[in-house]
Amino acid sequence: MSGGGDVAARRATVHGRVQGVFFRHSALERARSLGVAGWVRNTERGTVELHAEGAPDAVDALVRWAHRGPAGADVQRVDVDEVEPEGLGGFEVR
Repeated sequence: MSGGGDVAARRATVHGRVQGVFFRHSALERARSLGVAGWVRNTERGTVELHAEGAPDAVDALVRWAHRGPAGADVQRVDVDEVEPEGLGGFEVR
């Protein structure tokens, strides 16, 4: 994360055809390339939940990516909330 800068944290719920299309693995790769910490997981409701924290510009870039997702995904809607950072040091698939 950026040294001494602000830390942003966002929780996004991604709706649409987003499970079974490598969404979580693609999010992991994108987050790591942006230097964003957090996690991504499938939910029982058929959505994907994404928690991202780090430099505000990097977090925003990951959230923008989630509105498209990987090839094969059909993102219908993304609900985004500002949340408190969890102090995570990396990004993982849960």
